[in-house]
Amino acid sequence: MTTTLAPFGSWASPIGADLIAGETIGLDQPRLDRDTIYWIEKRPTENGRQVVVMRSPSQQISDVIAPPFSARSRVHEYGGGVYTVNDGELYFVNDSDQGIYRTRPGETPTCIYSEPGLRFADLCLDVQRNRLICVCEDHGTEGEPANTLVAIGLKDRRVLTLHSGYDFYASPALSPDGTQLAWLAWRHPDMPWDSTDLLLAQLSANGTAESAQTIAGGGNESVFQPRWSPDGRLYFVA
Repeated sequence: MTTTLAPFGSWASPIGADLIAGETIGLDQPRLDRDTIYWIEKRPTENGRQVVVMRSPSQQISDVIAPPFSARSRVHEYGGGVYTVNDGELYFVNDSDQGIYRTRPGETPTCIYSEPGLRFADLCLDVQRNRLICVCEDHGTEGEPANTLVAIGLKDRRVLTLHSGYDFYASPALSPDGTQLAWLAWRHPDMPWDSTDLLLAQLSANGTAESAQTIAGGGNESVFQPRWSPDGRLYFVA
């Protein structure tokens, strides 16, 4: 055995940052679709790829998206909700092009909407109107990217702006009967943990957001995670 002397703190160690991080899988964004559970796994050993994983009612665990797809949104730079699922049909934001893709377990994802300079997050499925409601961030404008709340038709790919005017949008939540939409919004210089507005609007027959009103938040109050109960009550954390 050979012993090498080295000054304090300068010796080589077999334990490095790559070894520690490589053994850590991050778990995020759990979703329940009837009896099937979905979640995101962040995998350092796959160059940080974020994988949508499912656990079936028979307790089998499997990946829903395979390489090179990675479910990650770049909205607000730090991201947001990257997928939604309904009756086994998955919609997610793909990291490489920030486009929105659709797939089912065992299928290859297909792009339903992608536009250079546009990023999407916080996908919310509007089943009655066959569309996705989400946050859209436009990096094609001069200066700071513009944030809006939009709806994207799943058949005609038409983009409808539901609300604009705030610097940031997040967490659209559709009521069970499809008649009301709640979401979060805030302005500079606030961060979302400083002050946010919770807005509520009625959805018209053609899907536009009408009579949007701030119902909570503002000032020095931060609101997050708006959710609807099955009986049509809106809950949130303040």
